[in-house]
Amino acid sequence: MNKLRFYAARTLRDEDALQALSVPQADLLADLAGQTVALVGNARSLAGSTQGPAIDAADVVIRINRAPMPAAHSHGTRTNWLALAVRLSDEDRARLDPSRLLWMSPKRKRLGWRAASSPGFYLHPLADYRALKDRLAAPPTTGAMMIDLLLRSRLTELTLHGFDFFASLSLSGRRSADQVPHDFGAEAAWVADLRRTDGRLTLAGM
Repeated sequence: MNKLRFYAARTLRDEDALQALSVPQADLLADLAGQTVALVGNARSLAGSTQGPAIDAADVVIRINRAPMPAAHSHGTRTNWLALAVRLSDEDRARLDPSRLLWMSPKRKRLGWRAASSPGFYLHPLADYRALKDRLAAPPTTGAMMIDLLLRSRLTELTLHGFDFFASLSLSGRRSADQVPHDFGAEAAWVADLRRTDGRLTLAGM
């Protein structure tokens, strides 16, 4: 697909055409088989931690959206995959230098050509988004969608860093909990259930 056809598909909400740009979900998940994964959220509380070395020790480091990284000792230095629900600036792209971009948002009109045409690009299916939205009774965060996705793979360990379910707010914005559409209590309870039933999932600092 060329750039002109991409913008036409995006405008017309042609999901089949947009999905043609994505690697199949099965192939994406196959890349994680046998791997340890660090999923790094943007909680402000992470900045006061020393989790950076543990993050960098993972086989695959996945960050979210603009992914502020104030210090190596708290946030690590590596970014393999970047999960997005916002447009990425050239400055952030150069800083993070991810090898793969994943577009998780159902808002396809925010998706840019540069991301959609990048190597290994992944577009999260709308059906998966809607299923998790129904499960949580609220729009899921990008982090929640990633947890849901990653645990479908045959990874050996998934560790969450910088996830306190908005208790310390976010390093990437100034909004309060009542200014965002997510139900952080529901997400915290869901993750707690997952931790009880899937021994691969760990919440760092807990």
